[in-house]
Amino acid sequence: MAYSMTGFGRGEASGCGYQFSVELKAVNHRFLEIVVRLPRNFVEFEERVRKTLQEKFKRGRIEVHINIVETEEKMRLAKVDKELALSYDKALKDLASALHTAYDTDIYRLVALPEVLSVQEPEIEVDTLWDVCAEALMKSTEGFGQMRRVEGEKLTFDLLRRLDQLAEHLRLISERAPYVVTDYQERLQERIQTLLGGVELDPVRLANEVAYFADRVSITEELVRFDSHLAQSREALNSHDSVGRKLDFLVQEMNREINTIGSKANDLIIGKQVVIVKSELEKVREQIQNLE
Repeated sequence: MAYSMTGFGRGEASGCGYQFSVELKAVNHRFLEIVVRLPRNFVEFEERVRKTLQEKFKRGRIEVHINIVETEEKMRLAKVDKELALSYDKALKDLASALHTAYDTDIYRLVALPEVLSVQEPEIEVDTLWDVCAEALMKSTEGFGQMRRVEGEKLTFDLLRRLDQLAEHLRLISERAPYVVTDYQERLQERIQTLLGGVELDPVRLANEVAYFADRVSITEELVRFDSHLAQSREALNSHDSVGRKLDFLVQEMNREINTIGSKANDLIIGKQVVIVKSELEKVREQIQNLE
């Protein structure tokens, strides 16, 4: 069974004083693209998240939103950059002297200057917290994967039905193919009789002409290859692999075969079937764009 590329999943986990909420959203994409959005303090988790998802999914644009909330009070410390504060103070004194203006050191103004006073966050134990994040991520992938499976089942059913329809049109073309030659032979005989006015035909030359025409308009190879592509498509849809690219290639090949059939057969009835097949193949191609 094939999988859809679209899906949504959400998971939560708590531990070590934090609660992690992970949301996954995916849309169609030719390749696998993973976009991770998480707080700056936890940027080290980005590559781990990306690697985890790469092991599970093959195609689609997956957006990962990670929200992290503290559930316990953390010890924060105020940090003063003394050297920077003294440098600010000296620069202001020099400026006041140059402007012949009185200057009195105001500590409250100094600490308000950029980067003099900062809050030192407690050190994060990356490996321990990653276990909590990974748990939330796994929970989100469960719902995400389930949605992709359900949607994939619907797409698989629809595509198998369309492949059956294509096989039926192919059967009609195959049944009609022998009559293309016999119709040509009858038309050729009538035309020659008209031109010769009742003169006896050379059966050998007529047979050679018909044989040449039959060889030129033969679509047996194209029909066999088209049928093989249909069989490979069914096999791919019933597998558990990433099949989107393979099916896209097979549809291109089927389009090539049906175009050749249309140009070689030169028959009105077959031509109508060719138009129908090309229309169905376009619908199949559109559906395949949703598969992983």
